Amino acid sequence: MKLHELRDNEGATKKRMRVGRGPGSGKGKTAGRGIKGQKSRSGVAIKGYEGGQMPLYQRLPKRGFNKPNRKKFAVVNLGLIEKFVEAGKLDVKAEINEDALIAAGVVRRKLDGVRVLAKGEVTSKLNLNVTGASKSAIEAVEKAGGSLKVAAVEAE
Repeated sequence: MKLHELRDNEGATKKRMRVGRGPGSGKGKTAGRGIKGQKSRSGVAIKGYEGGQMPLYQRLPKRGFNKPNRKKFAVVNLGLIEKFVEAGKLDVKAEINEDALIAAGVVRRKLDGVRVLAKGEVTSKLNLNVTGASKSAIEAVEKAGGSLKVAAVEAE
């Protein structure tokens, strides 16, 4: 086989329809656009236009609000931290802070801080220092004999 013998498989490509190329083509003259009217002209973009009636997207009420400066936390569950401790990737004796969690690979990036949630079991005595934590997470860590310090986040 040579380069000039290469071909697509049968039926793999379809020739595009060239419209407006004479009456013999089957799509000549008006090129399948019909006669007159806005859509027969070029440069028409009327998405969502309902013939002058108020469009649906304008009839529906606006709702909701997105806070422009809201904080985004990296979320970690206690069960995941426990798993990393058992695997030996986190040292229980030292304080486990956000940088230690990133270095161990528990969290990918800090964002506005790390928040600990209470999903999963905790058996080891953890000494955590993070930006945020749920009440149940704090209780679970203290019940296991550890401590969970939450850094004071500056008020917005």
